[in-house]
Amino acid sequence: HKPTYDSMRQSLEAMKAHCLNNGVTDISMPRIGCGLDGLEWSKVSAILEEVFEDTDINITVYTL
Repeated sequence: HKPTYDSMRQSLEAMKAHCLNNGVTDISMPRIGCGLDGLEWSKVSAILEEVFEDTDINITVYTL
């Protein structure tokens, strides 16, 4: 199934919890959900920023 903005937020919240519980301080990823899945990067980026704004986790996003 294709992701929705809601399921993307839930996944990112789970990733955040994993990072905080396991000492992960850096994440690298492509523009998740924005290729074949059809989500808009501006919306996904805003969700990503909101979810991780209260952490010291560094996120690097690559454009493929």
